[in-house]
Parts: sequence; structure tokens; C-alpha cells
Amino acid sequence: MGWLLCYQVTLLLSYILSFCTCQDKIVPGQNITGNHTLESCLGNFSLGFFNPENSTKYFLGIRFNTYPKTALVWIANRESPLDSPGLFMLNSDGNLVVLDDTRNLIVWSTNASISASAMNHTTGLLEDSGNLVLSFGEVTLWQSFDHPSDTWLPDMKLSLNKKTGQRRRLTSWAALDDPQPGKFTLGIDPQVPLQAFIWKETLPYSRSTVYVGKDTRTEYPDVGGSALLLSYDFDADEVYIVVTVSDRSVKFRTWMSAAGQLQQLLWQDSTKTWLELGNPVHNCYFYAHCGPNSVCRNDESLSSSPCKCLTGFKAKFPNQLAVGDWSGGCVREKVFTCSNDIQGNFSKLENVKLPDYTVLLNNKSMSECKSECQQNCSCTAYAYVNGTDESTGKCLAWFGDLLDIVENLHVDAHDVYIRVYGSESGKNDHSANSLKRTLVIAIVSAAVGLLTITFGYFLWKNKLGRIARRVSENISKVRAGGGKNDTELPLFSLRSILAATNNFSEGNKLGEGGFGPVYKGILAENKEVAVKRLSKKSGQGHHEFMNELELIAKLQHTNLARLLGYCTEEDELILIYEYLPNRSLDKFLFDHFEKTKLDWATRFQIIKGIAQGVLYIHKYSRLKIIHRDLKASNVLLDGTMNPKVSDFGMARIFDINQIEASTNKVVGT
Repeated sequence: MGWLLCYQVTLLLSYILSFCTCQDKIVPGQNITGNHTLESCLGNFSLGFFNPENSTKYFLGIRFNTYPKTALVWIANRESPLDSPGLFMLNSDGNLVVLDDTRNLIVWSTNASISASAMNHTTGLLEDSGNLVLSFGEVTLWQSFDHPSDTWLPDMKLSLNKKTGQRRRLTSWAALDDPQPGKFTLGIDPQVPLQAFIWKETLPYSRSTVYVGKDTRTEYPDVGGSALLLSYDFDADEVYIVVTVSDRSVKFRTWMSAAGQLQQLLWQDSTKTWLELGNPVHNCYFYAHCGPNSVCRNDESLSSSPCKCLTGFKAKFPNQLAVGDWSGGCVREKVFTCSNDIQGNFSKLENVKLPDYTVLLNNKSMSECKSECQQNCSCTAYAYVNGTDESTGKCLAWFGDLLDIVENLHVDAHDVYIRVYGSESGKNDHSANSLKRTLVIAIVSAAVGLLTITFGYFLWKNKLGRIARRVSENISKVRAGGGKNDTELPLFSLRSILAATNNFSEGNKLGEGGFGPVYKGILAENKEVAVKRLSKKSGQGHHEFMNELELIAKLQHTNLARLLGYCTEEDELILIYEYLPNRSLDKFLFDHFEKTKLDWATRFQIIKGIAQGVLYIHKYSRLKIIHRDLKASNVLLDGTMNPKVSDFGMARIFDINQIEASTNKVVGT
């Protein structure tokens, strides 16, 4: 029996030692090169230099171990491919780096801030989750899960920091055999942090359902009874989505293809293939495929168009439907007003993907949710999800057009209640007396409403006239005040601006500030411009509009945004600027992916340009100007990353010899 006991002890020791000799770490003095790899302790993932199929370039990447080479889940040197396998090691500053040893050049680094005492004591670890971690003792200095490629693994967060704007998001490959960053990104929507978006460059391409803080569990009985748990959570600072898998032995990944299609893939050992879960891509996958105020029916059996108008709506451009073009969407059959005959009527649309641009109204019961929408005539729809009338469900409301509603989702579907006229709601449960009372109330309300509208119209016309006169007078001063050298600002017609921006379409929207939204426009001769439109909800107005006109018309400098014209037609206040393709500086500073494009030379160029622009308005321009709202979002970048200071709505003009002044209120930054 002694030999048996000895044999068992030997087996036990070898089993224990197998866990103690995992090749999952890299420490100072070690490196990975050629065909050598790191392997996570349970053998799920490996890290090494790979070249994609049909490519001669090499990348340091992580992939599912023993599975097809195409299942790469993370790439380090995406923007700096190598002609031959490089060197992966811990640098003297303690960071993980990829070295092109033929040129002795670092092409990628974790760029973590590491103290001098920790520099020679950091460790790189490939975890069994597929996460590459750089740590010092128990402190995590950097991890690959914070810098995703095109694959979303279980326990990896897609997130948005609402304070800094910093995001964790997926970025597609440029092509099937090219891991360099492509055109598509997946992340949480900064405007509505209750949903995720796929963007094609800067335009919305596809949208998730609206999440309201409830975990979603999806069972897959055909694949070993495994379950996926989608958790969505948000607090004061960070919003995130994370997927977890109930069975850790299951190989699962969410992958965004180079064509922008999101696929959930589960590995099947029996067939050695990736099984695609969910439905194939349909027309309704694409954002707002049927235009505003319509429903897209996710049904492959349909022989006709998947689009239909909502109850009470009709096609905006019926002639376009003959060629299958629903981009114009639908408009109300009757002009929407705030009269009492429509305030209480809603049409229920069942089991759909909730529309875009939702507003979350917390701490409401179902009846309070409906009442909240009823009492606001700008509210076009509401929904109450994850609760009953007396529970703590979530109240959602919509204002304006309803975009991207989809039927037949099978999962994550909810009911939405859309405001309609009484005759459109499909209900007629009033008695004769009730109808009489309603008729009397309607007549009285109509009379009062007519008087109110008439009175309001004259007030509005009077106010509009005053604004128009002030604008005209001030513009005349702007043109005449500076003498011969002043620039004549072109006056654009509202029609030309509507045509340039496709009627201020959401697809042309570049962003939004305190003044209002900014749209990309294309004028005659394909001239690209940025159109800044005063929002009706803006706290700014005539004063800021005139401030920009008066100041920027008199300022000419390479580091100041150039004003090309304006529009004051009807009740619109619009400024037209030169279009700067690289957007604002904050988009680069607060984005993990974008900020890698800011090398020191570019940063120094931007710093000098901002300083030159500020020095000009402080000292060398005809006016002595203090900007008062100088921040990263008000510094725009042209195609060569040359900075241009913009947004002079809050600026103050000083006398030439004045060195100080007092302000009556706190404004700007």
C-alpha cells in the first residue's frame, strides 16, 4: 500500500504544482516575442504576437486559446502594426510596452502613472476572464478591459463618466484582416445615458433598447443550459453596462464586425464553431429606418415595407413610399395643439423597442406618470416599465418626434402610450351625458383658447418685432462702427439653411451647448459650414446672439473661429461658422481612444494656438475682450489640428486702457 500512497501524493503534488507554474505573468526581466505566449491559468486565453488571416502585419493580441485565430478579443498596437513579431515586456518605467526591436522603437505602452518606488516592481497578468492587468502589489495600475477593441467579453464594462465624458467603448476593425480602428463604435449614448448606440463615424447607425436599471436574464437551453445576465446600472458619476455568464466554462463574446453589426457568439465544443445567438440583421436594426413617428416591424416574412405610421399619423411624403423611401417618416394627420380635447387621450402600442430621446421621471407611480404627461402638452408619449401602479417602476416620457420604434423584438420590449386625439384612441366609453358635458367644455375652452391665442399672437408679434428691430439696429452698428475695414456679414435665408442642414435633421447634429444645437450644413458649391441655432429652451438669447455678431465680425485671427453669416428670419436666431472637422478639444482630451492622437507636438501646437488667440483678443485686436467662457469644448480644431477659440456669447468688452472690472452675475467657466 506504501507505493499507492506515494503515487497518490505524487499526483497531488503535480496537480498543485500545475497551478503554481502558470505562464500567465510577465515580470521585470522577462519578455514575449516570436511564437512565445502568455497563457491564462485555466487555459482560456493566450497573449502573443499574431498576424490576422490574409495579413502580413503583426499585432500583440489576446485570443481564445486553442480556438480559431479569428477569435482575437483585444489588440494592443492597433494603430502601429509591425512588419515582424516585436517584443512585449515591462519597460524601465514599469509600464507594459510593445517594442519594434528592429528600430528599437516603442509602438505601444500602457502609459500608466507609476511612482519611482514601484517602477521595478510591477507585474503583468493575463486573467482567465481575458483581462490583461498591470499591477503593483494589490493595486491595479491599468487593465485592458478599460480599453476595449472590437470584442465585449463577460465582466467587461461599457461605461460613460457623466462628469468627465470619459467612455469605454468598442471600436470595429477597419476590415476583416485589418485590426486598425474602423468606422464603427459602440458605447453608451451621452445624450440619453439609458441606452447604447453604434455610431458610424459621428452618425447614429444602430440603437439598443432603453434600459431602466433592471437586470435582464436570457436563457439558452440549447447550449448547455447557460444563461446571460445583462446588468445596467447608473449613479451620480458613471453609467455602465456589463454582461456576465452564469457558467464560467462557457466561451461567450459580443463582437462588432467591420460592417458595424453586433453579434453575440457562443462557442460549441461539439462542432468547434461559434454559434450566433439572437436574430439575423433586419432592416429594423438600422437607426430610425422608417423615419420619425413610425414603427419598423422586425418580421422577415413581410413581403412589403416593414414600416407603418403610428395611429393618428400619415406619411410625410407619400410619393416617396412608392420607391420604398421612408426617410421622411410620418406627421400628424391633424395639427397638434394644446387644447383640452387631446390632453387625456393616449393610444397604447404594445411590446416595442422604446423610442429614442427619452426622459426619465423618477419616483412616479403609473397614474402619476400618465398625469405628468397629460399636463404637459409638449409630451408626446410616456411609458411605465418594470412596475405596476403602486410599485416603484420607472416613468419615461418623450417630447417631440418619436424615433426608432421597433416591433417584434422578442426581448426587452415594453408598452408605450402615444398622445392622440379622442377619435384616434379607438375608445368610446362616454355616456350621452358625458359627451354633452365634454361638448360644452370643449366649446367654452375653444372660445377661451381662441382669445388666448389671439392675444398671445399679438404679444408674440410685438416681441418678435422688437427683437427684429434690435437685431437690425445692432447689425447696422456692427457693419458701420468699424469704418471701411469691417467685414460685411452675409444674411442667409432660412430656406437656404433648412436645405443645407436637411431641415435641422438629427443626422446632421454635431452637438449642443448653452446657446443651442449646432448642425453640419452644406451650402451651394459644396461649402461645409457649422450652423448654430438658438434653442427655444436656451437660457441665452438676443444679448448673446448680438455679442457674437458684434465681436466676431470685428475679430480676424487664425486662432479664432470665423463667422460666415447669420439668419434672423421669422423667430430664428442663427449663426453660420466655418466647419471644423476635428470638432472640439474636449472630444480628444476626455476620450481614451481619441486622446492617443494627441502626441506632445500636437498638444504643444494646440496650447500655443489657444495662447495666441487669447493674446490677440486681450491685447492686439481693435477691441479689448475677455472671453469668460474659455474651456475645452469651446476650442475647435480644424483638419490640421489647428485650434480656434469659439463661442463669444459670454464675452465682455473692456476699454483699451481698462485693467479691471466688476460683474453683476456669475457666468461662463
